Amino acid sequence: MSNNTNSVLALLLGAAIGAGVGILFAPDKGSKTREKIKDGFDDAKDNLKHKFEDVTHQLRKKFEGSKHDLEGTYEELVSNMSYKTEDVISFLETKLADLKEQNGKLQKKQMANHEN
Repeated sequence: MSNNTNSVLALLLGAAIGAGVGILFAPDKGSKTREKIKDGFDDAKDNLKHKFEDVTHQLRKKFEGSKHDLEGTYEELVSNMSYKTEDVISFLETKLADLKEQNGKLQKKQMANHEN
């Protein structure tokens, strides 16, 4: 879409420049030449405005769909992260319980060694 937009803008700009140069070299009065140049630029401006509105409309449509997709992906990610968080918490709780058990055994050994 970017290449199409650039091509259209380049074509319109080239046409406006070509029309301006052609009018400047045409054998007419200064006032008529200025009027033709003004009309040519007004036409080019209107064409650019319409193309810009079309591109803006297309981009909005594209981003609306992307926004919806992004929101769905975000919600799915949050949901998955919630489950993963629960898994991590469960894993850490199990490891903590194991460490407490090992620490208790180690303390019993140390107390037995100090008593002897």
